[in-house]
Amino acid sequence: MAPLAQAMGQRGVPALMSLCLHQTTTSAAGYRKSLEGYARAGIKFVEVIPPHVQEFVKKEGMPAARRLLADLGLKAVSSGGVRGLWEPNSERSRALDDLKSLCELIATLGVDRMVCPCGASQKYTAEDYKRAVANLREAGDIARQFQITAMVEFMRGSTFIGTLPTALRMTREAAHPNVRPMLDCYHFWAGLSKFEDLELIRPGEIHHVHFQDVPDTPRELLDNGTRDIPGTGVSPLTGILRKLAEKGYAGPLSVELFYPDLQNGDPYDVALRIRQKAEPVMRAAGVL
Repeated sequence: MAPLAQAMGQRGVPALMSLCLHQTTTSAAGYRKSLEGYARAGIKFVEVIPPHVQEFVKKEGMPAARRLLADLGLKAVSSGGVRGLWEPNSERSRALDDLKSLCELIATLGVDRMVCPCGASQKYTAEDYKRAVANLREAGDIARQFQITAMVEFMRGSTFIGTLPTALRMTREAAHPNVRPMLDCYHFWAGLSKFEDLELIRPGEIHHVHFQDVPDTPRELLDNGTRDIPGTGVSPLTGILRKLAEKGYAGPLSVELFYPDLQNGDPYDVALRIRQKAEPVMRAAGVL
């Protein structure tokens, strides 16, 4: 109960959270330009994506990548990661190799956690879930070598880990200190999870949160890219944040969006626009 007590405080005050920008949201800008734009807009936390980091490091070196973050007053709290780690699949050995190389990259940058989505589309059996427990532990052993936590991201439409209850069940069965569950607000509300599933979370269990809204459109028309800025859709984000705070989450809310007008936009303008919409939601939930 210690994480919950620390997060809630002696008076039961909800855990505070921090707005974070995911570099996918302004992917066309690249590493330097996106970070400079975020910092000008008052953002303090960023979730980096490996292609940006790799391209920058190739040209200017890792010390320059770390120095840029420090000079801008930004903290890289997480990184995009690897698919195909959790479910049985023919490409898993390659995914493990990718995990090793990306862990080394982001650990050198100073990042200690990596988002690893489950976007599986095959048909699976109960035996596959038993095998997957060993998969989680194997990936966790690799991540531990670099002091990285590999986070299981359930995805809307995944045929293997597509809901919060399944992600919680798998990480608990694996019981590996370097494999933890996370919650993506879009996949949670647009998918098969239910609001009541948040009650299943144990204190301090959620390790990271992606923060987006679901547009007011038939769910049949939704896909991986139809994610709105928090505060502009129909998700009960205030209630979700309050429940996460009750469960002891006190960390970044990383806004990951895919609309072309945002991804190709000026990072400063995009970050300001997101702050103007997202921060009132956080204040209403009492987490900012």
